[in-house]
Amino acid sequence: MRALVDRYLDAYNRLDVAAMLATMQDAVVFENYTAGALALRTIGIAELRHLAESSRHLFSMRRQTVTAWREDGDTAYASIHFEGIFAIDLPNGVRAGQSIALEGRSEFRQHDGKLIYIADYSE
Repeated sequence: MRALVDRYLDAYNRLDVAAMLATMQDAVVFENYTAGALALRTIGIAELRHLAESSRHLFSMRRQTVTAWREDGDTAYASIHFEGIFAIDLPNGVRAGQSIALEGRSEFRQHDGKLIYIADYSE
């Protein structure tokens, strides 16, 4: 599973939506949790494609790096260091060129050699 997740993260880091989606089942579920609360859920590859395409313009550079890894059957748990540089000004006061760095974790599940579930957790 590590090689599959590494392919996904490499595509994510390159802002390559097509390559990201190539690692996923059509029925993939993506969830994003912030401060313990579900902030976003997509169900199916079409919804995730829409989210990925509409949000990739936010960053001129983004990188997720795995800092710890654990597998249990078809589920993997990764500690993630995220860093990025915003490409545009945002309504909340963030300005283009401003950087962000945070620690988080992700959970990945696979089915038939592709990702079926991804959950990202940050504070």
